Amino acid sequence: MEQTNKAKQTSYVGMWVTKDGYIRHELLPNGRYDEARGNRKSAYQGRYILNGDHIDYVDDTGFTADGDFRNGVLYHAGMILYREE
Repeated sequence: MEQTNKAKQTSYVGMWVTKDGYIRHELLPNGRYDEARGNRKSAYQGRYILNGDHIDYVDDTGFTADGDFRNGVLYHAGMILYREE
């Protein structure tokens, strides 16, 4: 069971993007993330923790947010992000 959960969480690593491409979350394999907004690269950076299909973010300033993965889509703080292939 733990092996299956780990594989599932690893599958969330990568780039997640809003439909218009304005918000871009890169989930890195080391538990860090880098968020770009528009032309502003690395607008927010921090760490993330996955618990099943739930993600918790803590940026480097201490701000927290969370989200959920459902059917291959990331729902985060009122935004909908899709995996970039």
